[in-house]
Amino acid sequence: MQPPAQVLTARQFFARRGILSEWHPNYEFREGQLQMAEAVESALSERKHLVVEAGTGTGKTLAYLIPAILSARKVVISTGTKNLQEQLYYKDVPFLQQHFDNRLRVAYMKGRANYLCRQKVYDADKEPILTGLEEVSDFKIIRDWEQNTQTGDRAELKDLPESSTAWAKLDARRDLCTGQKCPQHERCFVTEMQRRAAEADIVIVNHHLFFADLALKREEHGAVIPAYTAVIFDEAHEIEDVAGQYFGLAVSNYQISELKRDVLATSRRKNLGSTELDRILMTLEEMSERFFALFGQTEGRAGFSGQHAWLVQNQQAFDDLTVALELVSSHLQLIKDAPEEIHPLHRRAREMAHCIRFWMEASDPGFVYWIERRNRTTSLQATPIEVAALLTERLFDEIDTVVLTSATLAVEGGFQFLQQRLGLRAARTLVVPGSFDYPVQALLYVPQHLPDPRSDGFAAAAAQEVLRILEASQGRAFVLFTSFQQMRLVHERVSAFLEYPVLLQGQAPKNALLEQFRATPNCVLFGSASFWQGVDVQGEQLSCVIIDKLPFAVPNDPVVEARIRTIRDSGGNPFFDYQVPQAAIALKQGFGRLIRARTDRGVLVLLDNRITRTRYGQIFFDSLPDYDFTTNLGAVERFFDQRPAQATRL
Repeated sequence: MQPPAQVLTARQFFARRGILSEWHPNYEFREGQLQMAEAVESALSERKHLVVEAGTGTGKTLAYLIPAILSARKVVISTGTKNLQEQLYYKDVPFLQQHFDNRLRVAYMKGRANYLCRQKVYDADKEPILTGLEEVSDFKIIRDWEQNTQTGDRAELKDLPESSTAWAKLDARRDLCTGQKCPQHERCFVTEMQRRAAEADIVIVNHHLFFADLALKREEHGAVIPAYTAVIFDEAHEIEDVAGQYFGLAVSNYQISELKRDVLATSRRKNLGSTELDRILMTLEEMSERFFALFGQTEGRAGFSGQHAWLVQNQQAFDDLTVALELVSSHLQLIKDAPEEIHPLHRRAREMAHCIRFWMEASDPGFVYWIERRNRTTSLQATPIEVAALLTERLFDEIDTVVLTSATLAVEGGFQFLQQRLGLRAARTLVVPGSFDYPVQALLYVPQHLPDPRSDGFAAAAAQEVLRILEASQGRAFVLFTSFQQMRLVHERVSAFLEYPVLLQGQAPKNALLEQFRATPNCVLFGSASFWQGVDVQGEQLSCVIIDKLPFAVPNDPVVEARIRTIRDSGGNPFFDYQVPQAAIALKQGFGRLIRARTDRGVLVLLDNRITRTRYGQIFFDSLPDYDFTTNLGAVERFFDQRPAQATRL
């Protein structure tokens, strides 16, 4: 039996003959893991901020989890994905719990849309809210599960389709939540989640929930995550973009349609319907359609800076929509003895009117205003151009210990870029190299004969080169692209000539494609941004990762464009100060898919030879691990122990 946890130190766990080596028969001492664990331990005990780049294979999860448990502090651990969140809670914590006498007080929290609302299930049994046989079938699955589940977490429902529209009508998001006035409040899964989190020492969340909560802390609705004294961010390279989403605002025609639907359903369920309310809701829908149609139908994201000129032409449409939202709000507010379900609806209508006014006024120069159109949804977005000042004020100055870690944080071995972008003025830093023998395990190949990736002839030449490489690797590859258009072009040119099974992003959900890739010998997967990180395929099944271009952010994306302009206006060089460092981190993420274990071996390919021909290319090399390097395809073929093959011509 171990002595009480509080007398133990990180070194006692991670030393060569430490506690972990006794607990786990396959434990392997890693100097970098010990360094990181002691750095986290010191940051927590001395109340300092810490930035740690921990290369793949370091074992960083235990290196921060164990010091957090030993710290006797209320610590929030925020992960980049729900998958990593669940791995921590359902795998790593139970492993440690086996060896502690005292119960580890650990809880996990997700966004409300991940949990079932009991009251909605009971209402749906009595009222016609379901549409079609699929929803009825899904509802039966959910209703039966509700009677047995302890958590109400959708992740338990393995048989429910990802696309289930029934779930969206039954989840616990706050749009219709009546809080403590709900008859099921004490049995509510969200209430229980918050109760467990309040009692826990370690609370595991994801970045989206963390920053949604941080943005809410100063609003009347309050926070979701209980008070904490320290935060550990895993996959911390994602923080700037996620924080920007939640410190901004968005309003769409879809949200307004949802509001109309919810008001209508609630008024009928509570016998509050009237001819006047029906007329107001019909007017709201008409005004919304008219207003959002004025922004065109072109798909994608685009900046918008002409609010004043737009209003000169379309003032009436703007006034009509905001008045319609105010009418809905006023009507709901004036209902005598209104049930609790009405209050969140009134609040939503008021908030939407505020968002539209804020966006149309465009008076805050710290925001970039833009439009996103997807399918039939048009969304007006306002995003802070810089989140550094917000994070300094609301996070780093408020919480005395913030630990940032990832396998990809440093640029040219330092953290200046990250600290500047996030507003982290003072922090300890540590770079822990990966535990792999990269010069032996990985070969980086950059072909020199391909044209500039921005030229018209690049796709055809790249396809020819991809085919040669895949013949040498016998498939077993990810071919990753910086754009969907390029992915489809090269896939079209290559797939017909390739003798190996080929998968294309978009043909099935990401997880299904990954499972198929793992189960299919010699498979090749063509993918885009979502396969650049958070994907783990060990062994020979993935022996090659091909990347088409240096992953610079799209310069005409409205948020990127605004950041570039802001840096330039302040006298900086946006290319070297922002675009190159950001791309270097993204390239490390993409290449990080290949070598996941000491026994992995493979070839990394970058088809963009600007890395060898430009001054800024050295920044990428200085940011990557020390791979073996070649510009010769013959070296690639020899690496795969394969005779030079006669390449098929496209």
